[in-house]
Amino acid sequence: MKSVYFIGIGGIGMSAGARYFKAKGFAVSGYDKTPSELTEALQKEGIDVHYNDDISRIPRDKENTLVVYTPAIPAELEELKYVMSEGYRVVKRSRMLGEIADGLHCLAVSGTHGKTTTSTLLAHIFTDSSAGCNAFLGGISKNYDTNLLLSDNNVIVAEADEFDRSFLQLHPDYAVITAMDADHLDIYGDLSHVQEAFKAFASQVKKAVIVKQGLDITPADTKAKILHYSFDDVRADFHAENLKKDSCGYFDFTLVWPGGRIDACRVGVPGWVNVENAVAASAIALSYGVSPEAVRKALLSFQGVKRRFDIQVNKPGRVYIDDYGSPDAR
Repeated sequence: MKSVYFIGIGGIGMSAGARYFKAKGFAVSGYDKTPSELTEALQKEGIDVHYNDDISRIPRDKENTLVVYTPAIPAELEELKYVMSEGYRVVKRSRMLGEIADGLHCLAVSGTHGKTTTSTLLAHIFTDSSAGCNAFLGGISKNYDTNLLLSDNNVIVAEADEFDRSFLQLHPDYAVITAMDADHLDIYGDLSHVQEAFKAFASQVKKAVIVKQGLDITPADTKAKILHYSFDDVRADFHAENLKKDSCGYFDFTLVWPGGRIDACRVGVPGWVNVENAVAASAIALSYGVSPEAVRKALLSFQGVKRRFDIQVNKPGRVYIDDYGSPDAR
């Protein structure tokens, strides 16, 4: 394989893949319907992007070209029909991520909400600790201004997306499940099928699955060790205690985990939900072996994710927050 062609290159997950293969020395190009900040950034990084459905832009060396597409692309797109019919190797983005993760120590964050912030925080813990990691994120990290992190460390942090059952391409060593709500019902039909998919994902985890307290994941669903986390439920293996909130919504707390207590914790972004996300990310990092002091330090320096409860102004009596899950979650 010498080149990788992305159909739907402007999606948040697709653009991370494009950046990954570009960094690995492949010729990378792709199509998207409309220009965006992401596609403009890719072009500045030397990736060829076009916006017309034009099969002439697809590399002709089909034997040495991998084509990656997102399910968000309509089946009638001429470029997609062409590569499907002409003998190219064509894979979904989820398959691409699964193949990259294969052979690495995979730490996956899944759930119908909270996974982007939690996975970005987990990647920051590893990066800030100097251990480093590879990370495919579902948003732009404000610490690093990118959705892709690369490292020589053989750890990969992956946002495990339930859309189109994509997360079933992953077989992680450790995984978090943040929520199993009724979502993507165009795919699943009803809540019971959503929950079935998460149970199937849990069955593929090798070492430990860290589940939000109250979710229905049991030993019948997985051979991995089951641990629980919570914002402040003392029954959970990982939780926060001694919570103190300041006037701008930041919490100081003690992180309780099976190995002891980490005092004087504070997350660099406000809100109780970010404490909960921090408990989940810390749970996976501590379970993997990151030191408690490295976790405490990284939590404080975390700046958040662009457009995820993205604080622009936070002063007493004046708050401005940019929060729009993602303009394009492909």
